[in-house]
Parts: sequence; structure tokens; C-alpha cells
Amino acid sequence: MTATRTPAAWSMKPSPLMVRIVSAAVFMGVVVGALFGGTYTVYALVVVLAGLALWEFRGLSDGMGFRAPLWLLFPLGAFFAFSGTVLKHVDVADVLSLTLVAGLGAFLVVPGRRQGLGRWAMGLAGALYIGMPFNYYLQLYTAQPHGLVWVVFIVFAVIAGDAAALLVGSRLGRHPFFATISPKKTVEGAVAGVVAAVITMFVGVSGVLGISPVHAVVLGVLVGLSAIMGDLVESQMKRIAEVKDSSNLVPGHGGVLDRLDSILFPPILVYFYVSMFGLLTR
Repeated sequence: MTATRTPAAWSMKPSPLMVRIVSAAVFMGVVVGALFGGTYTVYALVVVLAGLALWEFRGLSDGMGFRAPLWLLFPLGAFFAFSGTVLKHVDVADVLSLTLVAGLGAFLVVPGRRQGLGRWAMGLAGALYIGMPFNYYLQLYTAQPHGLVWVVFIVFAVIAGDAAALLVGSRLGRHPFFATISPKKTVEGAVAGVVAAVITMFVGVSGVLGISPVHAVVLGVLVGLSAIMGDLVESQMKRIAEVKDSSNLVPGHGGVLDRLDSILFPPILVYFYVSMFGLLTR
């Protein structure tokens, strides 16, 4: 009696590493394609990414003790994301004042009012955490004459830093770095990540835009350090919520927020720095 064998090709499954690489390539392809697609394509990308990230944050907030209310988290997050571009004529102070009065007042009557203050604070925090970084990306992107270049090299610097940190940390890492938050991170990996970000920003800021190498190095350090901080902040939230990933939307990576964590803080520091020295319009 001859046993029937399943063809090897049929039984083969992609390795977790291959799934991770393919999904990362698709994700980055969509992002880069949108960046080169024009302003309205970028607006659409922000709506999708910010919406998914806010949804994932709401799930994390439940695990952190106070479930962020949808009616506060999403409208406020959307406002913050477009507060410097599409909605720049709407006064932020007015919106925050209404958020204070209407938001806290609503918890006098809506379900869950026993946790009202905590839920209100979590909704405001989530809207700021997700919305404001996109606001600064959009302000950089729409700046003339080189907004696209600034955004592309910030994103590439973060990616290069993440890759260098992973490679060096896994092979040469000996000294733990914030081990209670992220046990696999090492000092060696963190240093490699910052160096890679500096090199990438040097190419973009000094090589492409022709700005002083001193500014390029400082910006690289700011991007590298803030990317690490963003990664650790989201890792801390997941530890508090006792989950491994923010969701399972991105195969091999977890959630959208797991992919965005490192790129959330850099545009804020870059925007402040380039505005301070008048570099954005050069």
C-alpha cells in the first residue's frame, strides 16, 4: 500500500520572518506611495492610520484601567491631527475649553460616570498621543519648498535606526536598556539606532537640502532619541495593559500602533528645531 504524500509546495508555509518582511514592505510601500501622491492622498493616509491607531489605543486604554470614550477620543484626535493645516483657523484653546466643560459634564449623565475623570483624561491623552504627531508631519509635509524631503528622511531615519538597533542589539548587545519595559533592548542597540538616524539625517539634511552638517547631526540625534522614547512609551502602555501587541492588523508586526510607535515623536522635535533656526523654508 502506497502512502499518499502531500506535495512539499502545498505544505510549505511562509516563515514568520518572511511574513514580517513582506508586511513591512507593503506597509512602507503604501506610506511612501501616499507621500508622493500629493496632499490629498496624504490627508487620506492620515485619516486611515490615525483612525486605526486611535481604535487600538482605545483597546489599550481599557487594559490600562480607564476606557477612553469613542465620542471624545476620535473627534478630538481628528482635530489635533489636522489642527495645523485643514483646521488651522479653529482655535485650539477654544476646542480644549469645550473639551473640558462638555467632556467632563457629559460624565454626569452617561454610563461609566464613576470613572468619569479617568476616562476623560485617557481620551484626551490618546487624542494628543496619536493626533499631534500627525499634525506636525502634515505641517512639515505642506511646508514649502522641501516639505516632502523632510518627512521622507524623518521616516527613513527612524526605519534605519530601528533596523540598526535590532541588528546590533541582537548580535552585540550586552547591557540592558530599560529592561523592565522592554527586556530585549540593549544600550548597544540604542546607540546604533541613534548613529543610524544621524547618518540618514546627514544624507537628507546636509546632502540633499544643503543645510549645515551641524544641524544635520543635531536633528539626527533628536530623531534617534525620540524614536527610542516613542517605542518605549508604547511598550510601557502594553505592559500596563498586559498585552503583547496593540492588535493583529499588521501580519508579523502586531498592530498599526506597533508600527507607528517609533515615528510619533520625531516630527514634533524636528518641527520645533527647524522652526527655531528657520531651516524649513531654505
